[in-house]
Amino acid sequence: MKEKETISFRIDSSKKNSLDAIAESLDRDRTFVINEAIAHYVEIHEWQISHIKKGVEQANQGEFATEEEIQSVLKKYLSA
Repeated sequence: MKEKETISFRIDSSKKNSLDAIAESLDRDRTFVINEAIAHYVEIHEWQISHIKKGVEQANQGEFATEEEIQSVLKKYLSA
């Protein structure tokens, strides 16, 4: 089992009420909902940071998309 620590922070009353409503609808406690939210937040930002670092590494190695590749992608999304 993972070691757990207690932290405290301030939250707007309306957000606390929303958390409590979500927890109640899931038949869970507030701590479960907060831990799930933090897990998703961390996952998204770790993914984003790793992709940014990869892109910077590629740029540092001179691995850039060609003008034709960029235009092809833009054309695909602008015509959709």
